[in-house]
Amino acid sequence: MEKYLDATREQFMDFMALPIDKPLKMLNLLKFKNKVEGSDISGEEQYNIYMKAAIPFIKETEAEVVFYGSARFTLIGPEAAEWDKVIIVSYPSRAHFVKMVTNKNYPAALRIAALEDSRLIFCEEIG
Repeated sequence: MEKYLDATREQFMDFMALPIDKPLKMLNLLKFKNKVEGSDISGEEQYNIYMKAAIPFIKETEAEVVFYGSARFTLIGPEAAEWDKVIIVSYPSRAHFVKMVTNKNYPAALRIAALEDSRLIFCEEIG
């Protein structure tokens, strides 16, 4: 099974080409590593370190974590695709999101080190 930890250049460029002119939500589906390579900590512990480091960037871009919780049970879909955590982050605009993730000091490596697999799904409100 293929794993996904970061956007490819093509995915990022496709996202940038979308006609988005209003606030957006990003749905994060997270599967943690049992242990982080070269460490005695779990992927979930590593992700908590990432979140502490990422919060200033989230606040700086006027974004807001609107949901952070456990993914408890897959009702529709394969059991193998179960996720450990789900996060929904609201951004005032695409520019705010891009400013955050392209900041040279953004702690993306901490996130990647924590994860076995993930999905980041752009969501747009209808209406």
